[in-house]
Amino acid sequence: MSSLPPLNALRAFDAAGRHLNFRIAAEELGVTQGAVAQQVRLLEDHMAVPLFERLPKGVAFTAAGRSFHGRVAAAFAELRDATRSLRPEPGQVLISVTPTFAAKWLIPNLPAFSECHPDIDLRILATERVSSFHGDGVDLAIRQGAPPFGAAVEARLLFAHELVAVAAPSLVEGRSLPLAPEVLARMPKLHDAHDGWPAFLARLGVRDGGTRGLRLSQTALAIDAAISGQGVALVGRFLAERDIAAGHLVQVSAARLIDQKSFYLLALKGKRSREADRVADWLLSVTGAAR
Repeated sequence: MSSLPPLNALRAFDAAGRHLNFRIAAEELGVTQGAVAQQVRLLEDHMAVPLFERLPKGVAFTAAGRSFHGRVAAAFAELRDATRSLRPEPGQVLISVTPTFAAKWLIPNLPAFSECHPDIDLRILATERVSSFHGDGVDLAIRQGAPPFGAAVEARLLFAHELVAVAAPSLVEGRSLPLAPEVLARMPKLHDAHDGWPAFLARLGVRDGGTRGLRLSQTALAIDAAISGQGVALVGRFLAERDIAAGHLVQVSAARLIDQKSFYLLALKGKRSREADRVADWLLSVTGAAR
């Protein structure tokens, strides 16, 4: 046993090899980027061979590192399978989503899911960071992006990201809807991390008015700020449709902007639990994306 490398060093190498990025590996493991780099150097010293080439943006395998990583990853997968076999958790499915998707779509729809599948223990991991199917034990993930997501990942479209401008009824009271482009340009804007306002206004022929306003880190916060009357938010229609139906928000422009990065349901190809497949089928059926 004394010839085996330290386990923490192997875990850091496994994560860094899957992402080819020390920062993302550190986020997965819940440690600092420096800690991952230190553990990888410790492993390289132990093995007396370089495993990565350090590049300006990330890392790349050496030939020895690529070969070693394949066997290390397989060993960790075997350990996870052995643990799962010894301590099975029937009916449990862990799904990773962004906080905005959780708050504005998934949680409001959970009562309907529970009614259809009362035997499934659905657990939600709401995080902005990249979740790992292996490291975090995630069964399914919903992320905004564009394929491909990786050779080992199966991606199915849930929602096209159709952006619409919404505001509280009180903010546009007395104004004729939809707002004229020049009127919309003068309204206070709410920005999220996607910063779609300049492109949206350009579509309306407006060259100014898309950069000023309150900036928020998450779309859910922009929606909540819009509901409280603080400005006009540009958000995915499917995220705001419940608040529009309830009268908390109104669509203030007829224009729509299709974001190239849509929302996808992600899962590892191959073996999945029957419960995970049932959750996936429910999501696809509810969103109208089932094939």
